[in-house]
Amino acid sequence: MGVAKFYHLTQGPLEATAPVLLRRAVGQGWSVVVRGTDPERMDWLDRKLWQGPEDEFLPHGLAGGPHDARQPVLLTVSGDKPNDPSGLMAIDGAEVSPEEVEALERVWILFDGHDERAMILARGQWKALTGAGCKAEYWSEESGRWQMKTESG
Repeated sequence: MGVAKFYHLTQGPLEATAPVLLRRAVGQGWSVVVRGTDPERMDWLDRKLWQGPEDEFLPHGLAGGPHDARQPVLLTVSGDKPNDPSGLMAIDGAEVSPEEVEALERVWILFDGHDERAMILARGQWKALTGAGCKAEYWSEESGRWQMKTESG
């Protein structure tokens, strides 16, 4: 049984926070699907991940290639999970089902605290997932470092 961890981004941007979480997951031997809603945004994230420091390289790929099943981190806009992930990272309001939370080790839902639409979507996801009985945690960086503020389940 997994847990959905909601990350309220207010200090650092997505392109700084996501790689940290993804490196930890890959370091544990997990593969992860990063699900977004816009192919152009996923292309942007792909470029950001390639531009990171060489000593912090994160092996990853965009969905649709010949080696999707072998990618430690697969960026996609679909619900497919060809790399048999242990975790799912949802960005930009991408949908996450209660069944996915239950089946995976971890689900991360990252949302921009400066975007009202993102906040509304995250609140809706919290209600839907916790209402379905999923364990969830809300993490905030308002103090300058990540702290768990509340949990459900």
